[in-house]
Amino acid sequence: MTESFRTFSSRLVPLPNENVDTDQIIPARFLKTTTREGLGKSLFNDWRYDAAGNPRPEFVLNKPEMRGRKILLAGNNFGCGSSREHAPWALTDFGFRAVISTSFADIFRGNSLKNALLPILVSRSEHAKLFSLCSEYPEAEVTVDLEMQALTLPGGARIGFPIEPFSKKCLLQGIDELGYLLRFADQIAAYESSRRF
Repeated sequence: MTESFRTFSSRLVPLPNENVDTDQIIPARFLKTTTREGLGKSLFNDWRYDAAGNPRPEFVLNKPEMRGRKILLAGNNFGCGSSREHAPWALTDFGFRAVISTSFADIFRGNSLKNALLPILVSRSEHAKLFSLCSEYPEAEVTVDLEMQALTLPGGARIGFPIEPFSKKCLLQGIDELGYLLRFADQIAAYESSRRF
């Protein structure tokens, strides 16, 4: 059970790199853990730090003005590569609640939806508009409304996005698939006890 997904507003973190795979999101050497806590410090590790472990000041996540932002504006084909669930764990542990792209790898998208990270799919023209917004107005805030399935931009323009009804229901209620099934535990037990073998 996680906290239910609520409407929120945030500035964007622009990461235009395309074809970002899960090994770039969280390198394999950090996958020994079975807990989600602490993975955020290794998010994009090989891009964030040099060989000596010092932060690279030019990398977007290391810029002071990017701290506390909850929406990652990613390039095309985000989350490709292996199926590691640690990728959305690292993103959420860092503080991201949503990732925007024109396309996501299917497994990454599924893992994100199961781990309270909202993958927001937009058209290429809307994608370009969001990157222009970041460039021209870096302090601009965007509102994510899952209930309405829409992003609201400064000035009131809206961009709709798709999501499967079941995933939307689980996010809004703060449950995963197992949590959903457990809500029917009494009915399942009653059915099983009534069966004759």
